[in-house]
Amino acid sequence: MRKNGAMRTGLAAVVCGVVAVTLSACGGSAGGSGTKGRAGSGGAAARTNAPAVDPKRIPDVGDKLQRKIPSESRQVLAVYGEGRDSAKSTVVLYTKSGTTWKKTRSWAAHNGKKGWTTDHHEDDKRSPVGVFTLSDAGGVLDDPGARLPYTQSEGFQAPHYWAKSHWHDFDYVIAIDYNRLKGNPPDDPTRPWGDEKGGGIWLHMDHGSGTSACVSLSKPGMEYLLRTLDPDQHPVIVMGDKADLKA
Repeated sequence: MRKNGAMRTGLAAVVCGVVAVTLSACGGSAGGSGTKGRAGSGGAAARTNAPAVDPKRIPDVGDKLQRKIPSESRQVLAVYGEGRDSAKSTVVLYTKSGTTWKKTRSWAAHNGKKGWTTDHHEDDKRSPVGVFTLSDAGGVLDDPGARLPYTQSEGFQAPHYWAKSHWHDFDYVIAIDYNRLKGNPPDDPTRPWGDEKGGGIWLHMDHGSGTSACVSLSKPGMEYLLRTLDPDQHPVIVMGDKADLKA
């Protein structure tokens, strides 16, 4: 049941970048450094100095994406992909105190099994690079104390003909607001930009490998995020491979 009291019915038609008749699990079943200084008159080499970190910016995110973070946002979930074609990433939660961003928690994670893209399309097995709001949550399990609107429904259950490692993928999910209508349950199939641009891209439970387009992390990580991400703090996710994030 959704927090506002509306009953949720029916199965999801589209999730994790794949249009299907039923739920389709993500992944399916089947810093710069300084230059070394020259030796001084005493024969000792100058120390290498790393660039100073600006506490008013999300680390390792360039101007292009930094400008897309809403000024009112005080919670940013950054997903640092290891490489353009890598399924491995790290998720870091930053919280703003005054004008300063502070690292709160971090987790090992997975993204699309083929990596990242700046032009995501249906079933390309890559996660979209960009800045997206986080507005709605849900899952098979009861609400763990989420601050975001939470829809509990058996409709999120992954079919048991999938590999057993995927059965709990959607126990908890947080919708990433890519090609979806905010304010609806995560499994709402509406795609404002059309089906060819993919959709149903979520944060969800990790099964130990790459996804179809979602970002996955551990159950404790998902529980922490559900209990921490606060709509009053206007949370957003900044996601991509390290090179595109720095652009």
